[in-house]
Amino acid sequence: MSLTQISENPFLIVISAPSGGGKSTILERVLNDFDNIRYSISSTTRKPRGDEVDGVDYFFLDNAEFEAKIEENEFLEYANVFGNYYGTSRKFIQSSFDEGKFVIMDIDVQGCLKLELTECPLVKIFLLPPNAEELESRLRKRGTDSREVIEKRLNTARQELELIDHYDYLVVNDDLEKAVYAVKNIIWAEMHKVSRYNDIYHSFYNPK
Repeated sequence: MSLTQISENPFLIVISAPSGGGKSTILERVLNDFDNIRYSISSTTRKPRGDEVDGVDYFFLDNAEFEAKIEENEFLEYANVFGNYYGTSRKFIQSSFDEGKFVIMDIDVQGCLKLELTECPLVKIFLLPPNAEELESRLRKRGTDSREVIEKRLNTARQELELIDHYDYLVVNDDLEKAVYAVKNIIWAEMHKVSRYNDIYHSFYNPK
């Protein structure tokens, strides 16, 4: 066994950001560049938007289906956000770890706080536009939400910022390429922490 094979401690990479924070683009770029990272597809009761596909972007469930999964303890965490349920599959995370794969997920602060209460190893990254004016501008340019919904999202962003100390890293997304570079380097550095390797001495001097 070589040193490149002895890291047996994969972790969950949590990406949080206000709506309009740019997390979808950054997630896509990370997944393109790391073949050992899987995307955790959340379940939700909200309706699909645009070109979203069931089983690719989310698992779209109705309330009864989602609540049945809650009763069966199928979610590592779940939350109600803007009137809709969102949940993370316990089975998917565990099976990925068993295969030595890291998992990345897009989740709000409420969900992140619940994950902190589990035994799941986490690296938590918060993405943020450079200022509140830019955030509001991005939300309005999307053209998908009413004025009331935009105001609600802005208020939620303010509340989430009060909990920023629960995160390990903050990346300001004022330049997309720099933000992608920062997130990828955070992940790369975390993967190479000595604490994530098992029995380095034995593996180096006694490869058989």
